[in-house]
Amino acid sequence: MDLPGYGYAKTRSKQRTEFQIIITDYIRNRKNLTCLFVLLDSRLEPQQIDLHFISWLGTSGVPFALIFTKTDKISASQFRKNKEIYESVLSKTWEELPPVFKTSAPKNLGREEILDFIDGINHDLKDKL
Repeated sequence: MDLPGYGYAKTRSKQRTEFQIIITDYIRNRKNLTCLFVLLDSRLEPQQIDLHFISWLGTSGVPFALIFTKTDKISASQFRKNKEIYESVLSKTWEELPPVFKTSAPKNLGREEILDFIDGINHDLKDKL
């Protein structure tokens, strides 16, 4: 699901607070949530809202993966730089970093890797049943 009011959306402060309550309640109480994908604009260095959300996911024990989007809109070196900044920041508080995917919707970049990742999660779940 896409999270309304999260990140870039232009909403009133009261509405963002209401969205935050709905989002955290959904994530905490979703029994069959096996992995949450955090979509990050690859053109941007780490944003506080994203780092805060990622930290909250970790302390809440929510499994997640990072998906860098719009990689077709920046150079490979700029993407690498922004990804390394994220990894550096997260490494300060994380022993193990979450899975990371590089994507571009127009170029279908990362599509197969994400589908393989989801397939692996599904196989793991079947094995546990």
